[in-house]
Amino acid sequence: MQFIQTAFPEVWLMEPDWNRDVRGFFIRTFCEREFSERNLNTHWPQANLTHTRAKGMIRGLHWQDIAQPETKLIRCTRGSVWDVIVDIRKESSTFGTWTAFELSAENARQLYVPSGFAHGFQCLTDSVEVSYLMGDFYEPTLARGVRWNDPELRISWPLPLTPPLSDRDAELPLLSEI
Repeated sequence: MQFIQTAFPEVWLMEPDWNRDVRGFFIRTFCEREFSERNLNTHWPQANLTHTRAKGMIRGLHWQDIAQPETKLIRCTRGSVWDVIVDIRKESSTFGTWTAFELSAENARQLYVPSGFAHGFQCLTDSVEVSYLMGDFYEPTLARGVRWNDPELRISWPLPLTPPLSDRDAELPLLSEI
C-alpha cells in the first residue's frame, strides 16, 4: 500500500499495490503495522456502507463533534465519487480550505480522514457504494455538518447537483454559522 501525503499533513490518500493474475486481483486495504508507523488510527469499531442511486447526487459535508470525534477510512466499492474534505478546525491555518480526490472501485484508492475535517462526496456514476471504517461509534446527537454549496468554501463540484439532498443535508449551516 502506498501512502500519499495530501495538502493536509493529517490526511492520507492510499494507493493499493495490485497483485493481479488470471483470476483477478488482490489488494490490501488495511495493515495495522503500516498505519501505526504513521501514527494513524488502527481501531475501527464501526463500519458503514452507503448506496447512492444517481450520478450527480451529493452526500455531506459531515463530521462528528469533538466530544466524540470520528476518524474515517473511506473507499468507493462500486462506481466513482468526487470525495471532498474541508478543514473545520477553527485554530488551523488551513481552516475553511478543501481538497478533493476521485475514489472509485476501479482505482481502489482509500482516503484517511482524521477528526477535524468535514467529509462529503458527489457521485460521478450511477449506483455508487462507499464504505467507511469509523474510528468511533456514530452518535446522532453529535452529528455535525456544513452546507455542500457554502459560498465561502467555493467547492468546485464536477457535476450539477442531482436532487434530492437528504433533509439533513439541505438544512446544514454555513461555515460562518458554526
